[in-house]
Amino acid sequence: MKTTFKLFAAMFAFTALVACSEDEPESPVIPNEEELITTLKWQLVSQDEQDTLNFLFRDLDGDGGNAPLVETSDLKANTSYNARISLLNELENPVEDITLEVAAEAEDHQFFYESNLSGLSLSYADSDLNGKPVGILSTITTTDESSGNLSITLLHMPDKFANGVEAGDRTAAGGETDISVSFTINVKP
Repeated sequence: MKTTFKLFAAMFAFTALVACSEDEPESPVIPNEEELITTLKWQLVSQDEQDTLNFLFRDLDGDGGNAPLVETSDLKANTSYNARISLLNELENPVEDITLEVAAEAEDHQFFYESNLSGLSLSYADSDLNGKPVGILSTITTTDESSGNLSITLLHMPDKFANGVEAGDRTAAGGETDISVSFTINVKP
């Protein structure tokens, strides 16, 4: 009986060992890595097409290295502009246009424009499949002369159905920041 029990225990252990061995290789877990964004270009074209303004933020070495290159332009008072954002990874060869990915995953992204200028307003000019804003395209309208700052923040996975998010308030949006830049804005006569 002892021999039968030992034989049965050995067979059970062998079966358990074989059952626990990996016959198939594990499928790799591929993380959803964030794209590297080195450059943000914001182009404004006056609705009468008389003026084209370019804003640029470029940081090729990331945080902590050299200061980023920042270029701005002066806006005209009492003018409306059609605006377009472009995001690039200029460390790739050829340069990678991250804007295409943001557009393709529009439900998962939204730009937020926050300004302390009293004479400047912004409205979204594009939307995702749910009718929620994306912000690659927008309309900027100026009224009076003023100076201040405007920050542009791209959130990944914001809650676009949260209170105020559709209007551009990111307070309840959540999500993760893909890029956030600030420009000094001067609105002149």
